[in-house]
Amino acid sequence: MFDSYFICTSPRSGSTLLCTLLEDCRAGHPASYFHRPELTAWALGLGLPADTARADLFEAAKATSKGNRPICGIRLQQGSLAFFCDQLALEKPDHDKDQSRITAIFGRTAFIYLNRTDKVEQAVSLVRAEQSGLWHRNADGSDLERTGTPQDPNYDAEAIKTRQESLTQMDQNWEDWFAENGISPLRVSYSALASDVIGVVQGILSELGLPTAPAQALSARTVRLADHVNADWIARFRAQTR
Repeated sequence: MFDSYFICTSPRSGSTLLCTLLEDCRAGHPASYFHRPELTAWALGLGLPADTARADLFEAAKATSKGNRPICGIRLQQGSLAFFCDQLALEKPDHDKDQSRITAIFGRTAFIYLNRTDKVEQAVSLVRAEQSGLWHRNADGSDLERTGTPQDPNYDAEAIKTRQESLTQMDQNWEDWFAENGISPLRVSYSALASDVIGVVQGILSELGLPTAPAQALSARTVRLADHVNADWIARFRAQTR
């Protein structure tokens, strides 16, 4: 039985879907408690005073992500990793690896690597989210997360190429970090999750040592945003770069 798990991921890999599914199965309250690279942002996100000490922020995140459940869940975007690890090193200087520092704070920890192998699809999804400001939509069609006013989609091959390259680098950065820390993560692909929600979640729950029965009644709280515009942009970009 693990005390905690980290979902290691990058933007537009299905992590919001996975977090809500695991939460519905009582596998903690996974969220990006360490998203922005500043302690003040961590504190405010946890509803704490801006000057809360680092040690107390880690403890608050652990408590919030667990609640009254048997395990705590943390989502960690690749772009958040460097600052997070810097804070780990400051908090646990007697440990020489990030993995052992995480264990010292969060207990026995499992690592779930959620990634999207088709980087063109992922890049298009990211560019559209950045343009529209709409990042996630509830199953009933309402906005779950919007960071800007709606805009008409504008095909931008250079932006897609830039995001494709950065997302590819993020994958490599995760692989390097796993290797440096001797971590063998549970690997979950976006395509597998999208096509078999129940099966993938059951596999994760089993790996974590949690009951798998709750996954049988799962119903996704979010819907895919990809539409004919995404398909058109993907086809155009592939044709241009073939």
